[in-house]
Parts: sequence; structure tokens; C-alpha cells
Amino acid sequence: MKVLGACPLDCPDACSWEVTVEDGVAVGLRGNKAHPVTRGALCVKVNRYLEQVGSPGRIRYPMRRVGAKGEGKFERISWDEALEEIARRVGGVVEEYGGEAVWPFHGTGSLGYIQGLEGFVGRRFFNVLGASLMKGTICSIAGTMGLKYTLGTSGGMDPEDFAKSQLILLWGTNPMTSGHHLWKFIQDSGAHTVAIDPVRTKTAERCDEHLAPLPGTDAALALGLLHVIVSLGAQDEQFIAEQTVGWPEFRARIAEYPPERVAAITGLPVEQIVALGERIARTRPTAIRASQGMQRHAGGGMALRLLACLPGVTGDWAIPGGGLHYSTSGHFRLDDAELLRMDLLPHPVRTLSQTRVGDALLDNDGTPVKAMFVIAANPVGSNPDQRRVIEGLSREDLFTVVLEHFSTDTVDYADIVLPATMQPEHLDVIAGYGHLYLLWNEPAVAPPGECLPTTEIFRRLARRMGLTEPALYDSDEDLARQLLKGYDVERLRAEGFLKIDKPPVPAGKLQFVSERAALDGHDPMPDYTAPADPGDGLVLISAASHYFLNSSFGSNPELVRRAGESRVTLHPDDAAVRGITDGAPILVSNDRGSFEAVAEVSDHVRPGVAATTKGRWAKHNRGATVNATIAERDSDYGGGAVFHDNRVRITPR
Repeated sequence: MKVLGACPLDCPDACSWEVTVEDGVAVGLRGNKAHPVTRGALCVKVNRYLEQVGSPGRIRYPMRRVGAKGEGKFERISWDEALEEIARRVGGVVEEYGGEAVWPFHGTGSLGYIQGLEGFVGRRFFNVLGASLMKGTICSIAGTMGLKYTLGTSGGMDPEDFAKSQLILLWGTNPMTSGHHLWKFIQDSGAHTVAIDPVRTKTAERCDEHLAPLPGTDAALALGLLHVIVSLGAQDEQFIAEQTVGWPEFRARIAEYPPERVAAITGLPVEQIVALGERIARTRPTAIRASQGMQRHAGGGMALRLLACLPGVTGDWAIPGGGLHYSTSGHFRLDDAELLRMDLLPHPVRTLSQTRVGDALLDNDGTPVKAMFVIAANPVGSNPDQRRVIEGLSREDLFTVVLEHFSTDTVDYADIVLPATMQPEHLDVIAGYGHLYLLWNEPAVAPPGECLPTTEIFRRLARRMGLTEPALYDSDEDLARQLLKGYDVERLRAEGFLKIDKPPVPAGKLQFVSERAALDGHDPMPDYTAPADPGDGLVLISAASHYFLNSSFGSNPELVRRAGESRVTLHPDDAAVRGITDGAPILVSNDRGSFEAVAEVSDHVRPGVAATTKGRWAKHNRGATVNATIAERDSDYGGGAVFHDNRVRITPR
């Protein structure tokens, strides 16, 4: 028997898949050949997903901590014991401190609308308690806000239209590792491809050109390219006159960034900037793919504003195969309000930042966080300022419940651990952020041990706490139908996926000058914002790994073997100055923390830049990862994370 489902992981491709089931056991997993983006192929990570599902290391029963926080010592308990202790402890917190003392912390381990982050699973339960909200700041918020200021929407072009492009700029993105299905459409186009990335990635090696600017200088590069385009008179005057606002003012700003100035900022040769500007000026349609990594710095939102302006100047927004693709999430019109039921909150509550765990747990001047639910998240492994995250989770007066599949770094700090189901074991709805398809995930097999869907865990907990709100007990299918109001649910369930209609982009006139940005206290016109880390040393980029997805798969033996030991790549000039040779053990540090790695000396990175990958578990990496060096500091818009605005010292050890 084959059962249609969908990958829930934090990847733009949101693959449609088929699970082969024999005698109640999942024995095969493959990409759905009928899906126009998946085309039958899964990534190197998800190809091993059934190993995860059946892993002997999987958490199958509720557990209670018996050792000190951080030791990872637990005893098995029953569901009755677990629910009773949670109900008693959380109920006591609410009674003494109020509901805001409870923080549901959601992560990107699942992007499901029913079981994961996109639907903030359990939010109805937390609303009835009056618990704090969480603002999702770890991934894409700065760029999303920047696009909304410019386009009126964060949704851009249909990624399938890359097959129609003549010139493609892969700007701060590495689809060969993160979202490889886009590469098929790029190949179909036959377009000239340009990688813009400080690192010569797997993708950059396959492109026709590679520009390696200094990290965080993308906005300046965009302005320099626009300067060349305008100097050639290649702007689309008709599109600008009919479809944009603020061109005279923006044109004056472009004039402030001649190629010579931009070369000094970005570290690129003037000739490279001019040549690419000329190529853009004469090539229609031009498409830009920019992903989340390039906006994780002090000026990340500004950078995306400018990238969205570029096809506004050339008129590419009006041409199939032209424009910008960042995330398609903004195009999905689902009934989030009916799913979340924010009307169940008894009063307004505060919002805590996903990327400021240390601040929330250690330096909160308001109601202290006394109970924390960690759901599909591993903040010890994935959040900035690892030391402070650990310090906060180590508080003896903090009651922490973790819903998980494996004994992650964060599980070690839990008081109660609850075993959650994995994707082939529950119902879910997925919306890709790298395509325009809704996907239905049908349960294929029964869960192992005593694992429960996250939704069912909160239903049982609500019942144990005596909560009477009927909406807390809606079934998973009820929740899915409420979310999908207006869609053909029966067709979606039968076929596994359904393409939505894409709203127009821009949504209204493109805003070179944004009144909305001004009202929010920002420059109404986009500009370059320099990186802000006050430290010295090399700029360290921690990009996605080819073998881990955030910290998912960080315990898979084969993928850990393929990833090898933690490595940091330095340019030969930077290595020589520091007395570091290829393969040598090194210490990477700054005032926030440090981690150990092995040096890889290579010209795959430009001078002044070091590169590593994220996703490793601290317990497997001598107690610390790259996130030990990253600041709990906000980008320009929305409080976004600044993972790539990070200066470090690298020394032999």
C-alpha cells in the first residue's frame, strides 16, 4: 500500500512523498513523481527519514528528569503521571504568576499547520491559559518585512517560472544544498546563472559566474548594480511611471552608490560590478532567488527591500520569468484565525522573541518565565548565544516540558519529556515556501511505543487541567477543515497536493519610497546598512549543512559520518597570518563564547571570511557549537536573527 504524505521539515521544497506500507510497517519512502516540483526526488537527508522514524534512539515513552539539569538522566513514567505533573506544575504557575509566566516555544522542526510551527500547535490551549505569545524571529522575518515595505506582500514570483528566465541571480542562496528542486527549473531555463555569495558553494561551482562580496554588504551591491543600469539608461520608464511610487527620490539615492564606492564596501572589483550591471541591463527576463541566510545581519531587511526594487527598475516584475523569489508563504490564504483562535485569550498578553531565549529566561523585567513548553525545537542547538540559553534552561525554578523525537541538547534540560509522533504517523497540512502547492499528509502507520500526535497531547492535557472550552477538543481533521475553508479538501486529500492561485506581485504599486516603513520608524527609502558586530577578527558564516537540516538529523549515524567533524574554512592568506595549516585543530572564539573545530584552508572563501555549517549538536561537539559565538542581537526589521553578522578570532589549539 502507498500512502501520500509531505515532508514537514524547514525547507522551501516541502516535498510530496509516498510511503510504502507492508503489514503495518513503513518499508519505503520516495518522492511523488506526480508533484511538479518534487518530481520523484527527495534530498540526501530525507532519503534517510524512515531511519529516523524507526531509530532505536527515538523517544517512545514519557520521561521525568532524575539527574541535574543538563545531565540528561531520566526515568520512564506513564502518561497519567506525566500529565498529572504537568497539570499540577503549570496550574500552580498560572495561579501564582498568571498565564504570561508560561512560554510555548515553537521551533522549525515541523512546519505543519496541524502538528507544527505554522499553526503554532497547541495555541488554543495556551490561549485559554493566557500564556505568552512567541514571535518567530529565527528565520526570515527581516526579509519578509522588507519585501512588504516594497511590494506590499512577502510573496514573489512563482519559482516554476525560473524555467522562463534568461538571467538568474542566485543571491545568498545555495539550492544544491537547501532546496535542490529549484535547480531543475534553472537547468530547464538554460539561463546565464550568477552566484552572489561570500563562499564558493556547491551551487556557485555550477554557475557561470560567482561574485563573493563581504557578508552583509548585499544592499550596497544592489545599489551599485542599479547605478550601472541607470547610467546606461536601461530602466523601464513605462513600468516605473505606471507601477511604482517614489522614483525621483530613489533615483537620487542610487546616484550615491557609484561602482567605485560599492567596490570599497563589498570588496569586489569594480569591473565585476560593472559587468554584472551591464548584463542585467540588457537581459530580460532576469530573476533573483534570495533565501533567508542573506538577511541574517544588521541590514537584512534593507537588503531585501533593495533586491525587490531591482526588478522594479528594469521592469522584470511585469515579465514571466522575471522578478524575485524569497518565500511563497505570503501567497497562501489559509484561515489561520480559525485555527489559532486568538479570541480565546482572556486579555492581551506579551510577545517573547524566538531568538532571545537568554534574555527571556535571565533578564526579563516583567513577569518571569516559570514554565516553558519546547515544541519541535532545539534552542540549545539552534539559538544564538548558546551559553546564555543553557544558563536560562538550567534555572531550577523553571519547569520545562519538551515534546521531542530524540534526546537533543535541549532534552537534557527538560523536567518532563513527551514522545511526539513523526510525519508518517499523524495527519498534517503543509504549505511550501518554495512553491505554490498545498500538501496533505495522511497517517500511514501507527506510532511506536506510546508516542502521540502533538495535538492529542494538548487535548489530553486540557482535559487533565479541567478546561472546558470546546475548541480545545477538535479533532485533527476538524482543525484541517477549519484551516482549509474555501479549498477542496476531498480533492487535496485524494491527490496529495493542490496548486493555489498566485496573487499579483507587486500587490499594488511598487514602493521605492514606503510610507509604511516611515510609520514604523524606518527610512522610507531603502539604503545600505553596515554589519554591526563590534568585535574584531574574521566574519564567520554558519550556513546550512548538506547533511543536517537545522539540528534535525544531528543524531543520524550515517549523516553524522558523512558530515565529518566540525570544520571551519579559512582563506589561505588568513590561515597563514594565524599560523594555521589545513587539518589543524583550532579554537573559534569571541567575547560571547567559543567552540572547537578543524581548519580547512581553501580559496572557497574570500579573504576576511570564515565559513562553517550549522546543525551539529553540542553534546557531539565537545559541548559547544558555532552558536556559542553568535549574539542575541536584532536585525533592522522585526527583531530578526543575526547569525551571519558575527566576528570571531581563530587560533590554533
